[in-house]
Amino acid sequence: MHRSFLTLALASATITPAFAQADMIGSGISPSAAAHSQTRPINFATTAPTSGALVILMRNAALPVNIVDAATTQALNAAIASAKFEGKEGSSLSLRGIGGYARIVLSGVGAEGDRITHIRNASGKAAQDLRDEAQQVTITGGLNQDEAAAAALGYAMGQYRFDRYKTVDRKAPPTNAVTIISSDAGSAEALWMSRHAALAEGVALSRDLATEPANVIYPETFVERVRAAFGNTANVKIEVLDEPMMRKLAMGSLVGVGQGSRRPSRLMIVEYRGAGDGPPLAMVGKGITFDTGGISLKPGAGMWEMKADMSGAANIMGALLSLAKSKAPVNVIGVAALSENMPGSNAQRPGDVVRTMSGKTIEILNTDAEGRLVLADANEYIVANKKPGALINMATLTGSIVAALNDEYAGLFSRDDRLAAAIAAAGTATGEEVWRMPLHKNYLDDMKSDIADIKNVVEGGGPGAGLGATFVGFFVDKNVPWAHLDIAGVNWADKSGPVTPKGASGWGVQLLDTLARNWR
Repeated sequence: MHRSFLTLALASATITPAFAQADMIGSGISPSAAAHSQTRPINFATTAPTSGALVILMRNAALPVNIVDAATTQALNAAIASAKFEGKEGSSLSLRGIGGYARIVLSGVGAEGDRITHIRNASGKAAQDLRDEAQQVTITGGLNQDEAAAAALGYAMGQYRFDRYKTVDRKAPPTNAVTIISSDAGSAEALWMSRHAALAEGVALSRDLATEPANVIYPETFVERVRAAFGNTANVKIEVLDEPMMRKLAMGSLVGVGQGSRRPSRLMIVEYRGAGDGPPLAMVGKGITFDTGGISLKPGAGMWEMKADMSGAANIMGALLSLAKSKAPVNVIGVAALSENMPGSNAQRPGDVVRTMSGKTIEILNTDAEGRLVLADANEYIVANKKPGALINMATLTGSIVAALNDEYAGLFSRDDRLAAAIAAAGTATGEEVWRMPLHKNYLDDMKSDIADIKNVVEGGGPGAGLGATFVGFFVDKNVPWAHLDIAGVNWADKSGPVTPKGASGWGVQLLDTLARNWR
């Protein structure tokens, strides 16, 4: 007995150091070291090959001239007539066994509307339809420089995939090249490389950040992933505030959200200057890397989706990456207000009062209204220290906006008509549509606290999205043009769209990129 006990004690002493690490957060075991499977490289050429998979972009029922040989043209015209294919935007006709091609897809872009957007969308849909086609892919249709670059962008966004955690029966999709045909192939490739490739990279970064599980992406690793994405990109400055720094600044609203988690909060500021010394456009995003609701615990069903509660911050970092890597002539600041909202023993409680760095006080009535709390301190810090010419918040803030607008629009709230109009125009141009919602003066009265300056929710319901936006705007100086985008309905795609495979959408990267380029 004594000997057995001694042996067991020695064995325990041997293994204890490997497992009993008091500072360990999580299991300490990464779920994967793999990368996503490779996507198809994108090339440009002036003439199409006579084999592989061919995508023909069509405005109507008439084939573009000089696309394929006479015999193939005749066969395609017969198929078009038989199927009554009219080339309407969003329509397609898939054919096999014609000419030397393994597959031909006729994809309608229509004769009316925004041809660039339609071409982008048709190419993105083709990328998804041809994902498993073990052939080289060619996209053609009398495309000029801008149209060919748009086709490349659409294909790049459409072929995005997140599969690094797949291990059982994983089969990597084919990686044969996709070639975009244009008489201006050289110019189209230059435009793609200088502008659109960076935009596709920014969208992919946003989608990756939002899709990763919360045991992989949390405040510290969000910062690491974004730093790695920017690398040594010119004219970029990255600043990160940790909890001791934020406590020194009395940023109690942001730090308070994360106090129940063992993963410390962060405030990440990425500044890109490409246009001299003018005031920057600031974009401040909610970065809740996982939201349990805290003490005001959410229902269990669907809680997994809360790994993407940092989509606002992710989209902003994707837009900054696009602008910086494409050397856009703009000054922008992207901010990620990062916390994990957990119901730990040190978590803040309903009824607590916190204060922001400006000294404003907040009564916490519901700890599940936490995104607005991290934005409060982030907004005040950026306005005080960076003097932006305008400030935009982006957040998966409320379920109310989903009930109001579903997944067709993001909710736009603004005190500045010019900024609101610029955001709406950028949304229309990119297909990331917004709908302006009211900010009634009574909302602020509704949010007054009996014991503090403001409360974080109004119990009993009401216009939740408007109340949330009002709270966020309360922490932005009224002299600063300000807008808030509630993206709770558009940040995740339950089914595939033309350039958005099912999953994290990266909604807002294109909008913010376009807005920044046109904001003066």
